[in-house]
Amino acid sequence: MKTFLIFLCVLTAYLPATALAKADANYSFGVLSQRSAVLTAQYWNPILGYVQSKTGVTLFLKLARTAPDSNTATERGEYDFVYSNTIFQPKMAQANYQVILRPRDEAIAGQIVTLADSPIQSLQDLAGKEVGFPSFAAFVGYAVPMDQLLRENISVTPVFGGNQEGIIGQLKAGRVIAAGVNSQVMKAFAARENLPYRVLWESQLFLNIPIAAHPRVPLTVVDAVKAALDGMDNDAEGANILAASAAVIKQKPPFGFRASSLADYQSYIDFYQHTLVKDIR
Repeated sequence: MKTFLIFLCVLTAYLPATALAKADANYSFGVLSQRSAVLTAQYWNPILGYVQSKTGVTLFLKLARTAPDSNTATERGEYDFVYSNTIFQPKMAQANYQVILRPRDEAIAGQIVTLADSPIQSLQDLAGKEVGFPSFAAFVGYAVPMDQLLRENISVTPVFGGNQEGIIGQLKAGRVIAAGVNSQVMKAFAARENLPYRVLWESQLFLNIPIAAHPRVPLTVVDAVKAALDGMDNDAEGANILAASAAVIKQKPPFGFRASSLADYQSYIDFYQHTLVKDIR
């Protein structure tokens, strides 16, 4: 599997006395593929650079080409830290990623959307048609909306776009008449691209994508990273970085992260235990 490695070059003039890592401590930070590699790097690299300046831990961004590739890498435990909500899939159990942080921003929902001027008015109008999805790996973009279609006995032909913004781009271009999406990614894309759209269906809310650590990462490193990100929005420098990164993708406040655990994400586990979708990958 080919991946993009996006490295950080950060000149650190000051390391606090609480820095727990050696200067050459490097750890991969995988991000579930939702947007282009450029946008993802523009968003995450300043945040990871901030962590290094506060802890001495170097986190380098590691991106797979598509969401399924990202899932495969996560399942194999290839990332030291990962930003992904597919870690709750039953097949991910062996990797044993541990949730350490959750975003402060709004919860997400699965949506099935169409363009504002589309003739499609309801889910039933999609029967027998091609509907776009990011990938088999997408939680709120595929598993959640497909589960609803199955429960309503609406048969569609899935078309995949590789990631969230890939399939939204196909919707914009008219290649698919409707798409399953992450509500937050859809809203941000529409704001950037001035794309009017209509929501045909929306799921319950789920906590937004968590940051998790692999068990092999030393606990001192995990704790240092968690503390730096947990307090980032309360630090003037950190708050400015978070706001600048959010502006890149048109993310709305609140910004930042809070310490979290698996217990906060029980709704994901419950979904996977009862879903009618069998082709989650």
